[in-house]
Amino acid sequence: MENEVKICQSCGMPLDKDPNKGGTNSDGSKSDKYCSFCYQNGKFLDEGITLQEKIEKNIRIAVAKMNIPESQARAMAGNQLPNLERWKS
Repeated sequence: MENEVKICQSCGMPLDKDPNKGGTNSDGSKSDKYCSFCYQNGKFLDEGITLQEKIEKNIRIAVAKMNIPESQARAMAGNQLPNLERWKS
């Protein structure tokens, strides 16, 4: 279990790929759940976004920045995001 890659519980990005090695909590400490692209100073940067909007946002980023085909990005985001802590109801 020690080699398990921690992923952001908002967007699914592996935390070891985050240049800042994680977002920050309101007390300034590192978040071990969320990346710096999603979470800073104890707040989500896209507060109020719906799960469906987040999926679409992830697809756009995957296609534009990671050159992942849209169909593959859509499948990945649609399968992964609903299971992350932020999106479980």
